[in-house]
Order: sequence, then structure tokens, then C-alpha cells
Amino acid sequence: MTPDRPPRVLIFIVAYYAEATILDVLRRIPALEGYAVEVLIIDDGSTDATFALADRLRRAGSYRHPLTVLANPVNQGYGGNQKLGYHYAIEHDFDHVVLVHGDGQYAPELLPEILAPLARGEADVVFGSRMMIKKNALRGGMPGYKFIGNQMLTWYQNRVLQTRLSEFHSGYKACSVSLLRRLPFDLNSNVFHFDTEIIIQFLRARARILEIPIPTHYGDEISRVNGLRYALDVMNASTVARLMNYGLVYRRNFDLPAPENRHYLAKLGFLSTHSAAIEEVPAGATVLDIGCGPGHLSPALRERRCRIIGVDQFSPADPAAFDEFHVADLNANPVPRPLDEVQVVLVLDIIEHLASPEKFCDTLRQHAQSNLGVKIVISTGNVGFFVTRFMLFLGQFNYSTRGILDQTHTRLFTFSSLRRLLKETGFVIERERGIPAPVPLVVKSPFWQNVLMQTQGVLMRVSRGLFAYQMFVVARALPTLPTLMRDARRHSAARTDSPAPPAPRS
Repeated sequence: MTPDRPPRVLIFIVAYYAEATILDVLRRIPALEGYAVEVLIIDDGSTDATFALADRLRRAGSYRHPLTVLANPVNQGYGGNQKLGYHYAIEHDFDHVVLVHGDGQYAPELLPEILAPLARGEADVVFGSRMMIKKNALRGGMPGYKFIGNQMLTWYQNRVLQTRLSEFHSGYKACSVSLLRRLPFDLNSNVFHFDTEIIIQFLRARARILEIPIPTHYGDEISRVNGLRYALDVMNASTVARLMNYGLVYRRNFDLPAPENRHYLAKLGFLSTHSAAIEEVPAGATVLDIGCGPGHLSPALRERRCRIIGVDQFSPADPAAFDEFHVADLNANPVPRPLDEVQVVLVLDIIEHLASPEKFCDTLRQHAQSNLGVKIVISTGNVGFFVTRFMLFLGQFNYSTRGILDQTHTRLFTFSSLRRLLKETGFVIERERGIPAPVPLVVKSPFWQNVLMQTQGVLMRVSRGLFAYQMFVVARALPTLPTLMRDARRHSAARTDSPAPPAPRS
């Protein structure tokens, strides 16, 4: 949208067996001064006169707005029909799209109010809510059982999705088309809980959502929603979206990149691989952080007066986070500088991403030959974690956007397989420990943070392999055969050049 033209708005009407109401809905759409409006009707395979009546009005050319009338040859379902309308809005480069129902349940007279926040740039999505003034929903004819069901589902969804919406189940909504372009809404359900799934996508895209009150109207329209099936679908979609935050399940339609690529977070202030790594770094040490990302550990290392050398595939947004930085392909050249003066090498949650952890460890060992005293700190996820085992027992092995089964992981480890990797690539393990799941990142209550972290600590003492979320290892490189041969030659030369010891007395 440019300042020299009005916003282009698509009024999208989903219609199904709406011959009794469709013309009245069209009549009630106001002129909408200040907008360039087109009305799109998609009849979803009705066999009544819905399409014929709307198309006759289109052909007459007497309607106040440009009117497009389409009919699906095969019924696509409520969600499937929305997908087509949103695709049309994107394809024709509209600025905003508003969903209206062809049965007249949602008042077209409120279109100016629902569009205004979008036009002013105050919101990306506007919902018309019947529940902002709850008594009006009942006065408008909403059946009591639907009112109770609406509120119970909304309560559950607000709790699970950590939102404060007054209603999740209104079909009256407007959104910016630029937002729709970012959403994989084509992967959503074709049935009625499409509305829940696209709201979840709005939330995961960090869209600015605004609700406005709308009147409730229930007339003679036929409800085609199976209430129990709908409730189960809504609860399932909401629960899956929450579990994706923990890396336990994965659905492609909810996989939206977070703003600023905040895929990984600093885990300091509680027992984690990050805090455990900081404990291993002596004050004033030179630290090589392989796969350092934006420098999550840099502030804590600065407090220890450390010199920080970063290595990653992309340059950091803040170069000041490092004293020295190397852009490197960790699969090809993970150690792009000598380790002579380095005291600690950090390899935190990196090896599981590599094409060949064995090759990486071989390379690291070779570079460590000039400084065999360097401390190597390694962490990785424990695929033997009880949650992963339980999901596998249920027939689920869900790669996700984060966690142990992060989609970018190429290798998975248990304590025994990690030990074997390090042993076979020439490292000796000095210490290993289990790290609990990062509860403080997802649980806000300090009380429950403490309870859950303490519980994990107890369980890890019972079985580290079963209850540790991550594995943490401190290792040192063993000398290679060339190093041993070099040392043997130096030692022999030193002995040869030294005075012969006195002969033993007889």
C-alpha cells in the first residue's frame, strides 16, 4: 500500500446453501468510503440457488462494489473455502481481507469498525468478538450449550496458548494480506477448526491482534458443525502448538520462524549446559567458542575477564561480543586458528548438527596436539531421555524446531554412544554429568521452576541415562602417534645429550 492510493480491501464471503440470505448479506455491506473494495463470493459446492442469485447480481452490474462470484465444483469444506479466498487476496495483491459469512450471522454493517485498526496500522489482525460483552451473546440467540462450550474452549486455549482472547470461535475476522503471505495456511485443516489453526499461526507469527465487540445473531441457519468433533479438534490443535514449544511434537503448519531468528536462547541463571560450561572456564582464560551463534555466553565470559574467540558460519550481529571472530564451515574447517594459547574450547550443542561428528573430533584432536592441556567442553542432547523413549513407545518420533529432535540434527547420542565417539576419536573423558530439561525457559512460576528442577536432579541420580535431557562432558585430547613419536625422539635426544649416569656399584 502506498500513501497515494486507498487501501485495497477484499470482502470475502464464504457461502454454503445460503440462497435465503446471500442477497441480504450483500445489501448490508456498506459503501466503505476511503477503501478500494472488491467483494468475492465463493459458493462451496451448494446445489441450491446461492451461486445463481449472486451471479445474477454480478451480471446486472448494479452492485455498489466490484463483485466476483465463484463456485467450487467439489465441496472444499469451511477451511478449504477460506484457503481459496485468502489465496485470491494474495494473488490479486490486496492490502486487507475480511471474512464474512454468507448466512448473515456476522453483521456486515460493522465492516468500517473492523477495518479501521488495519487501515491505521494499529493491528495486523482484527477479530469480531461476541464474548467481549457476554450477556449480549445470549440475548442475540446463542444457545446456552454453545455459549458454555465457547467459553470452556476459549478458557482452555488461552491457558494452553498463553493468550487473553475473549473468543477463539468467531468467524468474523480481518487481516493484512502481507501477514497471510507469511503463513502456511494452505497446510491447515479443511474443516471448521481451520479458524483455530490460523489463529495459532497468527500468534506464532507475533501478529498484533485486536478484538472489537460485535453483536450476536442466530437465526434459522443450519449449523453444520459436529460440536464434539470440533471441540476435540480445537483442543488437539492448541495442545500440539504448545507442545511444539518444547520440541515434543511437530506440525509443519505451525512452523513459523520466530522474529530475529531467536531459535536458540541463553540458558544462564539455572543448571544448564551454558551455566555448567561457564563453571569450567577459569578467570582470565582464552576461550574458543565453536558454534558460538550471536554470543550468548559472551557477557558471562566477560565477567570472568576472558578473551573470547568465536567461530560460526555467520558473522555476529554484535562483533564487540568477541575479541576475535572467524567465519567458518564447521563441517569443513571447524578450528580455523591454532590452539596454542587457548585454555578452553567450548563445543556446546554442536556435534549433533554436523555431517560427521567423527571427522570434527578428529580435526579437533589434531589441532589440540600443540596444546594437549586444552580443556574441551562438549554438550549434546540425550536421545535416551524418558520423554523421547515414551513418545517412541507410542509410535511417535517427532522431529521439531528445537529440542533433542531438532530438525537440523543429523546425529543423535546417548551417554554410551557419546563416550564411544570420544574414545574412538582419541579423547579421554575427565568428567561427565547429566543436565536437566530447561524448565525455567517455559515455566514462569519460581516455585514450580524449583520443584521441577529439584525433581529432575533426584531422578538423574536414579538414572542419568533415562532422566538427563542433555549430556555434558569435559575431555582432553590424547596425543596422536606422530606426537608420541615426536616426544619419544625429543626425550631420546635429551637423554643422549645428557651425561651418562654413574655405573652402579658392585
